[in-house]
Amino acid sequence: MTAPLVDGPVSSVDDLTNRALAGALGSDHPAELRASVGFVTRQGVRHASRERGYRNHVISFRVERAVGSAAVEPDEVPDATVYDCVGATVAELLTHPVPAIRVAALDAYLMSLHPHDRSGAEAVAIPAGTSLEKSMARASSVVDLLDAAPGRRVLVIGVVNSLLHHLRKRGLHYLPCDLKGGHTEWGEPMIPDATAVLDDCELMLVSGMTLANNSFESLLRHARQTGKPLVLFAQTGSAVLPWFVGAGVTAVSAEPYPFFWLDGGPSMLYRYRSASRSAEAGR
Repeated sequence: MTAPLVDGPVSSVDDLTNRALAGALGSDHPAELRASVGFVTRQGVRHASRERGYRNHVISFRVERAVGSAAVEPDEVPDATVYDCVGATVAELLTHPVPAIRVAALDAYLMSLHPHDRSGAEAVAIPAGTSLEKSMARASSVVDLLDAAPGRRVLVIGVVNSLLHHLRKRGLHYLPCDLKGGHTEWGEPMIPDATAVLDDCELMLVSGMTLANNSFESLLRHARQTGKPLVLFAQTGSAVLPWFVGAGVTAVSAEPYPFFWLDGGPSMLYRYRSASRSAEAGR
């Protein structure tokens, strides 16, 4: 399903934000809605049988019935900055100096106007299980969106070892990129600067965290210029990124809060595809 378009495709995050500020994306104007709750989710994980662990740090806002989120590097945004936003209007938060605050507010606002379960997106249930079982199930659903033949080269930005596992299982070659550097579960060095290897890939599999660290636009531009498929797995900005499907983005796996790693029970994600990919999937 392609996200709703208002007056043509969305060209950039600033374009989408400006449309939101103008009240052009739904019936509720952002100056009339407030963030009633702001909270921070901190998590550390090391799945059973895995050699390496990682941390998640997510800021979230509640707007009406919706929660919007943006993941950031640990301790990048002080908790007090988030709490100071409580009670502010969405319009005020959309012009906040901290990019992650703007993204989380836009995500909450769009989620309140266009919830995933009413969007026509494909709902995917992640079964109950251990943290590793749920991570693997989520990753399999995400990698399905690549629709790529074995041997193709995938640039992975925001390394998740479960995603790499499924890429390896399907015979896909990958270039693992992460700002933190380090190594994958298989000892492969992670490339800190994805722009250095953009020309070496055929497809891109990208974390929604690129919204909050301001690297999404360059990847979107590369996809538009080259026609390379750009698939996003989004906890950050799960209600934001579907607006770019068909306008440079091929597909989005949108996973709203609460995320799969927060609970052992079943959880949901929603898959959006461009019109051409949707037709191919239906064959």
